[in-house]
This record gives sequence, C-alpha cells and structure tokens, in this order.
Amino acid sequence: YAIVGRVVQCGAGVATYAAGDLVFALHPHQALFNAPVGLLIRLPTDLDPLLGVFCANLETALNIAHDTPLHLGETAVVFGQGVVGALAAQTLRLAGAGRVLVVDPLPARRARALQLGADAAFAPGDDLPAQIRNANGGRLADVALEVSGAPAALQDAIESVLDEGTIVLASWYGSKPTTLQLGGRFHRGRLTLRSSQVGRLNPALGPRWDYQRRLETVAALLPRLQLRELLTHRFPIAEAAAAYQLVDQRPGECGQVILTYE
Repeated sequence: YAIVGRVVQCGAGVATYAAGDLVFALHPHQALFNAPVGLLIRLPTDLDPLLGVFCANLETALNIAHDTPLHLGETAVVFGQGVVGALAAQTLRLAGAGRVLVVDPLPARRARALQLGADAAFAPGDDLPAQIRNANGGRLADVALEVSGAPAALQDAIESVLDEGTIVLASWYGSKPTTLQLGGRFHRGRLTLRSSQVGRLNPALGPRWDYQRRLETVAALLPRLQLRELLTHRFPIAEAAAAYQLVDQRPGECGQVILTYE
C-alpha cells in the first residue's frame, strides 16, 4: 500500500532522515509504524503531501516507459486510463512522444485524459484503427501500451500499431482467459509483444539503472506531472470499506482514492 507521512523519530545511528521529513513507503495502512531506512523514499520538501501517494503507480509508469521503444516524435496509444494509464500517458509525453492517444470505455476517463493533455481519446470499437489513423496523419501508432486489465484490449492493441511496432503489456490478467488472433496483423506486421512488470528493470538498462535510481527519479517527477487532477476522493481510514466499494462498483466516478488519518 502507498503510505505518505512524516518521520516521527529516528533510531540510533540513522543520519539520512530526521524527525519531520516527508517520506513515502510501501506499507500496510497504519497511523504509526517502524520502517527500515531502505523502505522509505524522501519526498521533495515543497511537495503537497497528497501528491506523494502517486509514488508507487508512477514507479510502474516509469518502468513502462523504460520498456517502451519510443523514439522522439513517434505516436503512442495507451489502452486504459485508470491511474496507471494516466501516469503512463504523461510519462511517455516526457519521453518524447509526438502524439499520445488513449482508449478507455468510460467517458469520464476519456474526458480527463484530454484534460491532462492526450491528443485524442477513443472508446473501444471495431473502427478503432480507423480512428487512430484519422487522428495520426493516416498512420497507426508506433507503440501501444496495454494497461487496462481487460484481456480483449490486447487484441485491439495489436491492431493499432504499424509494421515492426511494439505492444507493451503491463496489465496483470490473473486468471482471466485471453484469446488472441495472431494469424493476421500480428504475424504479417512482424509485431513485438513485450511484458513490463515493475518488479524487474529493463535488463538493457542494468549497467546504468537500479531500483534506487528509479525511486529517486520518481520523486523528482512528482512536481512535473499533472497529478492533482487525478485525486477524486478522500475517506477517513475508518471508512476504508466504503472507499473500496466505490472503486469496485463505480470506477467511472473515481481516479486516485485516498485514505486519510486524523
């Protein structure tokens, strides 16, 4: 879980943090807990603490960007505009995407994506490749990101990229069955399907990047992205059940949901 808070007290010999420091940690929800130094991420001192809750999902978005072979000026299409998808779209823009297109079945998420800078937003449908061409100078996208969690979106992603294009699959489908038609666009277009999982760094970056550098980069990115628009609901920790019910039953109404402590 994503926890943002302030250091209350440091153990003997700890010199890297001091009482009052704003930090992020992946930890079960608690008002007070002990944490090893390596679990914490120092947040910028002038950052709104609410924005620190995006650290974990932004780490995923950054990892996706590192796994995406995007060149300056190319077009990316992102399937899914939940929090991770919205962060991935913004991160790809920073990485040099000339156009960022998004696909999501929920009208509210499509509208928010346009507010956050997407060049076009589409609902899934049989005419999706044509819509992408119309919004992209007659061409399909160069890369596609599948972060919707919906197995059917993977086939749409395959149909949405140019020859020699890459589809980066960051969704976790769990036990959901996935049926693909690989005898057409995938085969003839020589497309690449790449898995992206936040638990592992792109091995090509291994000589230069480690988890600590990724975390430091995430902290530096927080002030550069449009994050406040993704914050939609706050619940006291005592009402956590209502927060989870909202996310489960009415996803079109919410973006990032926060649990607060008195």
